[in-house]
Parts: sequence; C-alpha cells; structure tokens
Amino acid sequence: MHLLNFTIQNSLYICGPTASGKSALAIELARLLDGEIVNADAYQLYRGLETISAAPSPEELSQVTHHLYGVLDPSETCDAMRFREMALPVIEEIQSRGNTPIITGGSGMYLKFLTHGPSPVPSGDDALRKELENESDEALVARLTDLDPKGAAMTNLKNRRYVIRALEICILSGGKMSELKSNWKRASETIEKDLRGIYLLWDREQLRQRINHRAEVMLESGAIEEVASLTNPSATCEKAIGISQIRAHLAGESTREECTERIAAATRQYAKRQRTWFGKEKWLTSIGVDDKTVIKALARQWAE
Repeated sequence: MHLLNFTIQNSLYICGPTASGKSALAIELARLLDGEIVNADAYQLYRGLETISAAPSPEELSQVTHHLYGVLDPSETCDAMRFREMALPVIEEIQSRGNTPIITGGSGMYLKFLTHGPSPVPSGDDALRKELENESDEALVARLTDLDPKGAAMTNLKNRRYVIRALEICILSGGKMSELKSNWKRASETIEKDLRGIYLLWDREQLRQRINHRAEVMLESGAIEEVASLTNPSATCEKAIGISQIRAHLAGESTREECTERIAAATRQYAKRQRTWFGKEKWLTSIGVDDKTVIKALARQWAE
C-alpha cells in the first residue's frame, strides 16, 4: 500500500455539525484506542479564537494528546491545501508511535482535501470568467457542446452560471469536464473503500437548542473581549462565525441579545450546510450521538 494511502486510511474520522459533541467523543475514543486527536476545524487552528471557535478547553486538551489547535496566528491565511500539508506529517508521526490518529472537525472541505487530495478540477479564473460573461447564453451553450458534449448533457444549460463554470473547467484544464469528473469519481470510490469515519446524528431540535445555548455561553465566556483584541485578522480568520456579529455589537449596531441571536442564527445555517455536505460523504457511518456503545464497538473493530 502506498504510504500516503496508509496514512489516510489508518486514521479514524469523527465528523458532524457544529455543537454535535465531536470533541468530547474524540477524547473518549482516544482514551479507548491509545489515540491522539488531530484538529480538522478551520477556525480552531487559530490562536486567540478559542471561545469563538468553541475549541477544546485547557482541561480537555490536557486529557489526551491534541494536535493543530491554536497553531496559526490570526493574521495568517489558510485553506484546505495548507491544512492537508500541515496535517499529513502530524498523522504520520502519530502512527509511527503506534497510536491511532483521530481526526475530528466539521470543516468539510478541509477533511475532503485530507482524505481525497486536491480535486483535479481547476479553480476559477476571474479574467476568463469576465470574458465568458460577455457572451450570450446561446454562444456559451454552443461552445460547451463543442468542447464537451457529455459535459453539456450533464449540465443544466438553462443555468448560465453552471454553463460558465463548465466552460471554465474545460478551458483551464485543456480537457473535458465530464472526463475529469468521471476520473475523480472513480478515484474517490477507490479511496473511500478503506476510509473509516463516523458522522454524529442529532435530532434537529435538540441540536438547535445546543447551538442557541452555545451562543449564549460564548458571549458569557469572553467572546466579546476576544474579538475586540483581534488585530489584523486574515480573510480566513474573518470568516469565523461570531466575529462580524460581535463587531456590529461593539459598534453599537445591536444589543447583546440581538448579537447572541445573530450568532445562533448564523451557526444554525452553518450546521444545515454541514448536514448537506456530510450527507454526500457516503463513506461515513452515521450513528446517533447517544449510541456510544455502538460507536465504541465500531471504533475498536476499525482499530484492530
């Protein structure tokens, strides 16, 4: 087996929406399996965002070995590829000690890059997109049909944005979007045969209540002071839920109660997006958060 595949496939992944108890479960499993926890939350990577990002507490961090928490300055940018480059050597080191890496977090794209590698589909190009946007719908469809007939057949040709994106992929890659996606799908299916991960299921109303409570606790625990002390945060850091809402409160644009509700609402929307994302990751085993016996039995089986 290729060393990289071994590293990725011989790890345990704990995924789920925000406020679903991933960190607490990871600690339980780390104790059970001689594991070490690796963070896969985009904002828990940053120092100074411990409250905003709901990072594990100092007490939790002391219970088992944790990695990649608070390792970036808020001024640093980060993306899924950088996370992958940071995480892989850490996971390899854990395995070299004979321990089980337990990767936990809710940042779907970061986890996707870690488990599957970067997609061969090129990212967008602003100059090319502007050029394509000047063309008529008919011209765009005709061009896509000429470059990639199969790709055109699998694209909603009435959606101008989809057609432009399909053309971008063809032009930037020098190939056919349909072939790129087909090859990527086959490669992903091969990778996913040996991936081992748990997705924590929650009753939606219960999760909603947990999120609302977390927003209240966040403000009571120093989130306002945390945001006020941020200097020169990167564009990545700025996206953390709570920063814009608390800044508006500090500027007198909202009451504390309004700020709390806005944070809770944004978090609920994020949890909904996470459910959609992870619902498409068929390699994950979905288990109710209260089914600890099942989770532990499955984790033991995977670790053997």
